[in-house]
Amino acid sequence: MDWTDRHCRYFYRLMSKNVQLWTEMVTAKAILHGDKNRLLDFDACEHPLVLQLGGSEPKEMAQAAKIAQDWGYDEVNINVGCPSDRVQSGSFGACLMQTPQVVTRCVDAMKQVADVPITVKSRIGVDDMNSYGELVNFVAIVESSGCDNFIIHARKAWLKGLSPKENRNVPKLNYKWVYQIKRDFPHLAIGINGGIMDIESSLQHLEHVDSVMLGRAVYHQPYLLSKVDNLIYQNKSSILSREQVLLTFIEYIKVQHDHSVPIRFMTRHILGLYHGQKNAKKFKRLLSGKVVGLDHLYEWLKYMEKNNG
Repeated sequence: MDWTDRHCRYFYRLMSKNVQLWTEMVTAKAILHGDKNRLLDFDACEHPLVLQLGGSEPKEMAQAAKIAQDWGYDEVNINVGCPSDRVQSGSFGACLMQTPQVVTRCVDAMKQVADVPITVKSRIGVDDMNSYGELVNFVAIVESSGCDNFIIHARKAWLKGLSPKENRNVPKLNYKWVYQIKRDFPHLAIGINGGIMDIESSLQHLEHVDSVMLGRAVYHQPYLLSKVDNLIYQNKSSILSREQVLLTFIEYIKVQHDHSVPIRFMTRHILGLYHGQKNAKKFKRLLSGKVVGLDHLYEWLKYMEKNNG
């Protein structure tokens, strides 16, 4: 949330033509009562694109799913994994794992009005859900609504006593349970999420499940997406260099800035472009000043041309 906005996703698409992109979580209520253009607009290049939806009221979720389909999204995902207090107070996110019947009613209502896939992203459990059998029960109940695609964060969420940040590291990851869900429900599409830091690790997970989700790893090391098309999709097309990615994104920034989008709203997403490179700190400093303009980016490209040439 607050990170993978449309500008971030456009940037990601420059490095992979095949990776499925997800929006940040948007609540059904916000879509029904808020600024739909601000919340839902995207660039056509972002396809395949998933809208991640938060909510627990079947009628609202159905209305939001229909709007998402009409807006052009390829899939709608129900978030049953976010542990934040704000999400809990709205009775959605990870707390819904305790009431799978509510998730089932939402999926059923959404599938009645939308033809795009309706999927569920969950944890392996919350709070006192300590057994694999409880995860099986959750999947089995939600599957009864017709949901055939689950993305499972392989870490239990603590709704009481831990912050969302702490929930990223505690308790330990349990990939084996997600693998076992795929074995026990072979007819379902099962994706895995949590603590996966590179494309090479993704290949290992794909020996057990159908898909892999990367979140913070991509945000902090976006150029790892340049490996996706070749390693995952066996697409041997040429890979853009970091400088080519940046040059293309500059053209995008120009267009958006002409429509009153502040440049910093877009450059904040590219700070990790040179992660692991010898000039990474210099690049971050360049974009972290009080004023950031296109001249800073062109200055960087000239610097790289001189030092790489």
